[in-house]
Amino acid sequence: MGTSGLNRVVVAGGTGLVGRPLVQALTDLGVSVAVLTRHPGALRLPAGAAAHSWENLRALLEGADAVINLAGEGIADRRWSAARKAAIQDSRLQTTARLVEAMRICAKPPAALVNASAIGYYLPQGEAIVDEEAGPGQGFLAEVCQRWEAEAMAALAFGVRVARLRIGVVLAREGGALPKMALPVKAYAGCKLGSGRQGLSWIHRDDLVAMLVEAARNPAWEGPFNATAPAPLSNGAFTRLLARRLHRPLLPVPGFLTTAATKLLLGEMAEALLLQGALVIPARAQALGFRFRFPTAASALEDLL
Repeated sequence: MGTSGLNRVVVAGGTGLVGRPLVQALTDLGVSVAVLTRHPGALRLPAGAAAHSWENLRALLEGADAVINLAGEGIADRRWSAARKAAIQDSRLQTTARLVEAMRICAKPPAALVNASAIGYYLPQGEAIVDEEAGPGQGFLAEVCQRWEAEAMAALAFGVRVARLRIGVVLAREGGALPKMALPVKAYAGCKLGSGRQGLSWIHRDDLVAMLVEAARNPAWEGPFNATAPAPLSNGAFTRLLARRLHRPLLPVPGFLTTAATKLLLGEMAEALLLQGALVIPARAQALGFRFRFPTAASALEDLL
């Protein structure tokens, strides 16, 4: 058994920005990891991890200590068309439903399902702090998150512990939001988006990986958890920190201009992802004693840039 108390873990979505370091972290702890993928022959994985197709799912899940499900099309990869929105939704719901259905027919289902969700679940609430007690919002992302979590919770019916991690903006060096946010600042074209007062709830990728491992390992992690750092801030405040870290000035562009330009460029996605947001805190993780290596945006940016 690995030093984490886990012996065997199945990871869906193990090749992405978060999945790759998660698989590495698990194998470093001595855990045997099965990575579910459509192309098992093409993957290079660390020692202790093996790629598997989705065809033999029930046998893989039988008696596993945990399943960690991160699978889903990237939300911000490209502009939302009707087809793109369908792909974002279906990739999450169908994958989760398939995992849960396979658990149903196991003689010994996995002990735990750690299922990704997103802070898009919540209604943006201005400067009010949002914890796991807050109700869901409306619109495309909120509806996807609610349906996604409902698919995961179906596993409760056959004794599987389910932890739902509502993930914020993941900050990493080599992908995701941070390089895109840093690019205009580096090019002396950085400015706040819209009013700049909208919440930006973020998490350093290393802390998210640690949280996923803890959720898999610890029986107390059940129900919804906000996978965000404890110090969310506004878009404007984050942009100022980023500029300071990169030693660049910010342009004093009026909010109405950046709002119009962002909507023109990105359409519906602009409003949902960039021009509105909630200040989300990880109340339940902190109550269970989870410690963040990077609790503030300043500490995260110092590490990543």
